[in-house]
Amino acid sequence: MTTPLTAGDWLALFTHFLSLSLLAIGGAITTAPDMHRYLVTEHGWLSDGQFAASIALAQAAPGPNILFVALMGWHVGLNSAGGPAAGPAAWGSGLLGVVVCLGAMLLPSSLLTYGVARWLHERRDAWPVQAFRQGLAPAVVALLFASGWLLARGTGDWRHDAGLWALAALAALVVWRTRLHLLWLLGAGGLLGALGWV
Repeated sequence: MTTPLTAGDWLALFTHFLSLSLLAIGGAITTAPDMHRYLVTEHGWLSDGQFAASIALAQAAPGPNILFVALMGWHVGLNSAGGPAAGPAAWGSGLLGVVVCLGAMLLPSSLLTYGVARWLHERRDAWPVQAFRQGLAPAVVALLFASGWLLARGTGDWRHDAGLWALAALAALVVWRTRLHLLWLLGAGGLLGALGWV
């Protein structure tokens, strides 16, 4: 997939991720549906497979889950330079994609979080602050549900993805009813995928 990006495209990508940064209530993963719309559907800078692989790899790797944004930027940059087949010559473009996407996601939210956290800590016992925190909970749950729906929908063919949906329902039930660590569920899902069952 080769889609050369102009300077204007890079700037648009940067500003789009800047705006997503301020919408990432509950973490960057909550903005995945809009990232998919922008990167895959609207511009075609990523394939569905690259998008899903970026999230899956980042979730499986140790470290913060925002790593998926860096992986998406890496893929956008590589695709812009001719894809992985272009070799080391494309790495600079891949690194530019990482800096643009990850930098845009981290900068505004970090500055805002620092300022607001100081302000809220000083007023943590005030009823408006407590009401604000409780009011955000439904928004976070809804955004996480939208991200989960996007990732679990598979190919969109309900007959083909029946095992995937059953596995997603079982995993949700296990998370809800037990204290089993999520890494066990990720490992089980990876094993079932490697065996070709889902």
